[in-house]
Amino acid sequence: MADELFDLIDDATGKVTGTASRRECHGNPALIHRSVRVMVFHPDGDSMLLQKRAMSKDIFPGRWDCSVGGHLDAGETYEEAAVREMGEELGLPPGLPLKHLFDMKVRNELESENVREFSTVSGGPFVIQRSELDEVRFFSFAELKRMRKDRPEEMTPLLAGELDELFKTGM
Repeated sequence: MADELFDLIDDATGKVTGTASRRECHGNPALIHRSVRVMVFHPDGDSMLLQKRAMSKDIFPGRWDCSVGGHLDAGETYEEAAVREMGEELGLPPGLPLKHLFDMKVRNELESENVREFSTVSGGPFVIQRSELDEVRFFSFAELKRMRKDRPEEMTPLLAGELDELFKTGM
């Protein structure tokens, strides 16, 4: 299987400057690629789904991460990628409505991404990919705030940034 190729975005102009493989993007913060994430909220309205990365996963193993996420395939829009990722990662149907929440930039020692964040509402059932995920469960907003403050080492840098953005909205 060929390595996936991602669009590289010029930070100053926002224009696509070329492509790079996943191997080139990860581990090189100077290369920026596009990602999409979907936060899955419970229908009762008081909690958000998180997934715990499998200990065998290469990036941030064992940490809690956003509900659904991944990189855009060539030619995909953010919305198309969000629907695809929801189906692949959690088995969610394609007809769920998506709401655009915010855009953010992620910079850490492993990757640099332009992330578009969506939300949807679902109580499951969810499909867990054992090779990628150890656990999936809903956390109340109070639990998320406590975890962000008291146990940030349990979160991926992306999740920490996402929660900061969410808390700005008054959650």
